[in-house]
Amino acid sequence: MALFVLTCIDRKDALEARMGARPAHLQYVDDRLSMVKLAGPFLDEAGGMVGSMFIIEAQDQAAVETFAAEDPYALAGVFAETTVRPFRVVRGALA
Repeated sequence: MALFVLTCIDRKDALEARMGARPAHLQYVDDRLSMVKLAGPFLDEAGGMVGSMFIIEAQDQAAVETFAAEDPYALAGVFAETTVRPFRVVRGALA
């Protein structure tokens, strides 16, 4: 198993879609806590949600890409950009 950072940046007009899909998104993440090691929203200067970040443990990058594609936020068209990168913990709670 390997770690990956998944970053998702919202479309500029995505707040309504984000809030509508939020309960399903949270349930989706809760159902996959064996692979989601850390997750939370990116915030703007006013504290509003403008994206999402995950640290995910998975067999390979393709599994993370599938996770991202099946997220209710992605299905609702919330994200303008999604990136997956391999990650290694050097210090911190996941080490």
